Amino acid sequence: MDFTIDSDLVALTEGIVRFIDREVLPLQEAHRNILGSERTLFETDGRYVPLALALRRQVRMRSAELGYYTLFGAESLGGGGLGAQAMAHVQEAVHQRYGPGHPLIHGVVLPSPFTNGLSPVLRHLAPEVFARYRDGIASGDKTLCFALSEPDAGSDVFGIKTRAVREGGDWVITGTKQWITNSPYADHAMLFAVTDPDKAAAGRGGITGFFVDTRAPGFAVPRIITTMGHLGGDTGVVTLDHVRVADDHRIGPVDRGLSVALDGVNAGRLGMAASCLGLARWGLDQAVAYAKLRKTFGVPIAEHQAIQLMLADSAMDIYAAKSMIQNCAWRVDQGEAATAQVSMVKAFSTEMVGRVLDRCIQVHGGMGLTNELRLEEGFRFARVMRIPDGTGEIQRRTIARQLLAGSAGL
Repeated sequence: MDFTIDSDLVALTEGIVRFIDREVLPLQEAHRNILGSERTLFETDGRYVPLALALRRQVRMRSAELGYYTLFGAESLGGGGLGAQAMAHVQEAVHQRYGPGHPLIHGVVLPSPFTNGLSPVLRHLAPEVFARYRDGIASGDKTLCFALSEPDAGSDVFGIKTRAVREGGDWVITGTKQWITNSPYADHAMLFAVTDPDKAAAGRGGITGFFVDTRAPGFAVPRIITTMGHLGGDTGVVTLDHVRVADDHRIGPVDRGLSVALDGVNAGRLGMAASCLGLARWGLDQAVAYAKLRKTFGVPIAEHQAIQLMLADSAMDIYAAKSMIQNCAWRVDQGEAATAQVSMVKAFSTEMVGRVLDRCIQVHGGMGLTNELRLEEGFRFARVMRIPDGTGEIQRRTIARQLLAGSAGL
């Protein structure tokens, strides 16, 4: 295994960084009066203010114009086709450089590799239908959301209650989705509903995917779900009241929606792990610099063994996560089955970043409790990451099942 990053990918990553430094950060600074505080960033109902939405769209479309926004989309969809190793490298580099809390960078310059942009799920849409929407999605003009989770169905996907009933050439969908990222702003939803209740109850399928126009009658996002310490955000509740969807907008075969929904989940979980790795490195960089600068008892705190132990433990955590991510991404790029490895990487990396940022806050003492250095914001982000795309407990269940089946690939 050779994890050397080739010169082309290095140059590509440097190009993304230059774009952010030269165009995105100045734009963010120019609108600091709006983007610099959540009190001005969000409306009273938790949605982004119109100017923030317009700026995010501007950055998306400029990133797409430069070829960055679609880098990790499949070539069959018109994307750059870069693999898991490249994606992990870029996500790590961006998060290490910029840290948390940039409303015009994270998820905007580079979309989620799974739930927005040229998502792998779109490979299961009829080619002639995808062709109608491809330019809008690839240009960043239009965005998506991935609607699977429900109030009583998160990790237990067969517990979903949203129903789709066939009526002639259409399907009529009724139900509620929850925890749906980007749903308040998305133009289209990749949405999953029960089409055969008996199969779904038995855990043998019975769920089908649909490509839904969010402007369709009956589709609504009545509420934003705010998370730890935030006044607003991009996660919402979706209600569907007899929403009609043409059968040609079905994503994949009838009753086979779960295999469609999970297509690309490896990329999503690896992307999240790489983001957490980058954020952990960002935090440790700050802690090391502060430890050299801050003095107590006449010497820099870096000379105190207690501080050294926290820095060393963080470095070990980061090295372990990076090694796991590189190995797992290599396996995915080789076309190997990596179910257990992806779950290990997702669980370990999302838990690792919390441990690292907790130590970094401790190294900073009282300064770490303020948000002047954004460590507090990073810590809140880290805590959230242990839950989306499968909790740490669900990942462990997957790992154990693979192990007991003799296919963990250790």
